[in-house]
Amino acid sequence: MQLSRLSIALAGITMAIALPASAQHGSDHEHPPPQLGNVNFQVDCNPQAQNEFNVAMAYYHSYAWTYIQEPINKVLQADPSCGMAHWLRALTTLDNAFTWPIPLTPKALADGEVALELARKAGLRTQRERDYVDALAAFFKDRESVPLRPRALALEQGLEQVARRYPDDPEASILHALFVSANFDPTDKEFKNQLRAAQILEPIFRERPQHPGAAHYLIHTYDYPPIAQHGLDAARSYAKIAPSAPHALHMPSHIFTRVGAWRDSVESNRASAAAAAEGEFAAAHAYDYMVYAHTQLAQDKAAMDVLTKLRAMKPVDNAAYAYAAAAVPARIALERGAWTEAARVELFPPAGEFPWKKYPQSEANNAFARGIGAAMAKDAAAAHGQFKRLIDLRDTSKIPYWVEQMDIQAEVVRGLALAAEEKGDEALEVLRKAADREDATQKNVVTPGPLVPAREALAQRLLADGSPTQALKEFESVMTREPNRYRTIAGAAQAAENSGDRAKAARYSRQLVELTSEADAPRPEIAQARSVIQR
Repeated sequence: MQLSRLSIALAGITMAIALPASAQHGSDHEHPPPQLGNVNFQVDCNPQAQNEFNVAMAYYHSYAWTYIQEPINKVLQADPSCGMAHWLRALTTLDNAFTWPIPLTPKALADGEVALELARKAGLRTQRERDYVDALAAFFKDRESVPLRPRALALEQGLEQVARRYPDDPEASILHALFVSANFDPTDKEFKNQLRAAQILEPIFRERPQHPGAAHYLIHTYDYPPIAQHGLDAARSYAKIAPSAPHALHMPSHIFTRVGAWRDSVESNRASAAAAAEGEFAAAHAYDYMVYAHTQLAQDKAAMDVLTKLRAMKPVDNAAYAYAAAAVPARIALERGAWTEAARVELFPPAGEFPWKKYPQSEANNAFARGIGAAMAKDAAAAHGQFKRLIDLRDTSKIPYWVEQMDIQAEVVRGLALAAEEKGDEALEVLRKAADREDATQKNVVTPGPLVPAREALAQRLLADGSPTQALKEFESVMTREPNRYRTIAGAAQAAENSGDRAKAARYSRQLVELTSEADAPRPEIAQARSVIQR
């Protein structure tokens, strides 16, 4: 069932609560202050510096990296002895902690360490400020010899001590919860870290409903299918809290994607892309989420329009841009079942114009699409070629999470290639193992979801092999992880029909027709669903 649209929420952006007077940015009446929410992070600096620090901290809580440096500089112009401005600059070098399987660059780490040293030299007038600096310094300690995760846990523990030492400081608790949530174990199906972070953030969000960090980090914390429903309040609020931050307009779609609220996701990401600065990677990230949503609604023309906008962007040398640039055209072909098109989808920007070698997990989307397309078009040799390409890309990655994801993609392609060679039993065994492995992982925040869920590929293969009852079971399993997916629902309807379960065939057919009530292109599965309903 679709959730209500965000039209009311997004229309309310112009009415959103701006920062309080102590945190407003800029005095030029021709340029109204940014609307970033309500942040009051106390520092022992002069009043003007305090105002600018609040603005900078509000930008931080919405990951507005493009905009944050200006208010940090203004803090130091107003009060050169405000060491916490340097602390915040060091904090920004950590980037988005939820992408930490992607390691930080040596330059970012070096810049962060320098900024902390400047914080100490400029002046830290209270023990509380010194504690904040010490907590962050734990992340940079022995950075050349100690892996990221132990240092991330040290940061989490340091902020926990700050939060306990200063229980009346909600900012310490919010930052502690952020890193508790970001340091989750991707194999933990009980979501211990996430629920611990939620326990910290929920009361703060109730007490401070206009705080951007509380809403933002709750969305990240609940960005998992079994607990996503708990994030709906934060998702419906965040865009209104901080409409001047493109990321705040986008983040609600993480929850909307998890619950299958595709129309809400489209509106959220349309607003985010429109607000992003020229050339900002945030627009590409929003476009990927938007295309995923459009294709679930069978809005193929709208998806193609988004692809045109993405390709008109100036390329950004960034993992989020690279992922979207490879994923969007692949999604459009695969979600439509356009196998020949998928088998020929090309990388854009071309390899000679973009450093794809830096982002093997992104280029893998292209190989995955081409491999599936070739296998489904019965070109087993071409599919095996893309399997090899995926293995080569996997072997160039140094990030364990992406190594596993690329290996799963390779196995899906191999399984479908075996099916194209009519090695049915072997194909099913390979696909089943790939599906089990994928179920044991969680998606990265850079993507709204897999291009083709491995278990959906298994279900489609079972259906094609004449095992509709088994196929239906697998399709229904996918629904618990990827709700309201077009191809999953269509597959379940067909599997139910083939197995003689007319009640489920009718139910899933009605769900598909309702889902695609605003489709802008014909698809054969919709016509089939209508015929089942009419019968």
